[in-house]
Amino acid sequence: MLCLLLMLLLAYWFPKFGTEQSPLPLEEITTYGVSVIFFFYGLKLSPEKLRAGLSNWRLHVLIHLTTFVLFPLLILSTYTFADGAENRLLWLAVFYVAILPSTVSSSVVMVSIAGGNMPAAIFNASISSLIGVFITPMWISLFLNTSEGEYNIWPVIGKLTLQVIFPVIAGLLLHSRLGSFAEKYRQQLKYFDQFIILLIVYTSFCESFARNLFASLRMTDLLLLAVAMLGLFFLVYGLVFAICQLLHFNRADRITALFCGSKKSLVQGTVMSKVLFRDANTVGIILLPIMLYHALQLIAASIIAQSMARKHTTSISSK
Repeated sequence: MLCLLLMLLLAYWFPKFGTEQSPLPLEEITTYGVSVIFFFYGLKLSPEKLRAGLSNWRLHVLIHLTTFVLFPLLILSTYTFADGAENRLLWLAVFYVAILPSTVSSSVVMVSIAGGNMPAAIFNASISSLIGVFITPMWISLFLNTSEGEYNIWPVIGKLTLQVIFPVIAGLLLHSRLGSFAEKYRQQLKYFDQFIILLIVYTSFCESFARNLFASLRMTDLLLLAVAMLGLFFLVYGLVFAICQLLHFNRADRITALFCGSKKSLVQGTVMSKVLFRDANTVGIILLPIMLYHALQLIAASIIAQSMARKHTTSISSK
């Protein structure tokens, strides 16, 4: 948590190092870093465990219904309260958060830390990104005319395949040879995972501060929006927890549903915004809620995941 807050401060003080004009190739490091993360996840997965994770259809349905149906319906219920052009634009920005796919790397990392169903987490987080390429434009088209530009999904699909799916498959194929190596250095790999997440947070906020996206907003507006985003996260988290209890999910599946279902992807939000929103000023406002949600979900999820891990360790020790 302290490191995440430090990244925000560093992005505010030194934004140029995380922008496209940076002398440091941080964007390339995070891109390849995510692929390395998934390669080692593939190494740690046995084919038998993967097949077991993919067969849990109830978990998969719950996660994707939460991501692409529950989230949007919750925000749609507040549409009548958005009066005026500025409030409607801000509401649209929050709705944009609700219709985005789940994160990939951070969802899986949190599931790993808390001791959840890793094969199911990797499957659902990866598939969520691909589904979002189609579902997100369909949702936003209800409130936005996208006929001005062509939305080309294939580069996005190709990038996700190269960055996520291929490394996992490569790791799975090498599991029998290098799987023991990944298990031996599991703790060190966890630190690497967290380091990449910190870099992603830093570079994301560097772009925001460099473009002065927060210049027209008062501090009270920003705080209220942050509280709303955090409230949205915990509302969905609580609803998913209740549904898991009703469906009698075991601990591992419940953890996976909670972290994969409650997350939203800043990366996908940034990529899609360039196609769906033509006005540069509009894009700035549109991206503000997802940047806040992304940072707050990482902080909240990190605390929850660490707490779950400690409680589980204590429970095992007492037995």
